[in-house]
Amino acid sequence: MLSTIRAPLMRLVSLRAVNARSYSSAKESDEDFDNKWESYFKRPTLDGWELRKGINDMQGFDNFPEPKIVVACLEACRRLNEPSLATRYLEALKWKAGKDVKVIYPWLIQEIKPTLDKLKIATPEELGYDKPELGLKNVFEMKGPNDY
Repeated sequence: MLSTIRAPLMRLVSLRAVNARSYSSAKESDEDFDNKWESYFKRPTLDGWELRKGINDMQGFDNFPEPKIVVACLEACRRLNEPSLATRYLEALKWKAGKDVKVIYPWLIQEIKPTLDKLKIATPEELGYDKPELGLKNVFEMKGPNDY
């Protein structure tokens, strides 16, 4: 008796799983993606919570944002008086570059440097965030009590 109930139920469950996943067939082009996020950060009604949500969503995607999206985000940070968030966003972008950080991050900074200067936003390197604040010397390099 259990097998007579289980077989139709399993077919129903498998059909629902297929139907639930078939809705995402539309592909978004790179230009549409860039324009969507650029317009998101340029909205005049954007508030601090939506700015943070947008940055968090952008960090979750499996791509590196174009400089025009980063510029729009930095302008939104300045407009909302969030310079620390702008610096932390640059730091997050550096982490997002991953193993290609020596290529991608300098290119990004070069592309957005005029905007950083115009908005007076400091990079993490200018603030010393790229070096540990409380980092200690190697114990094998210490010679005396003044080295601590």
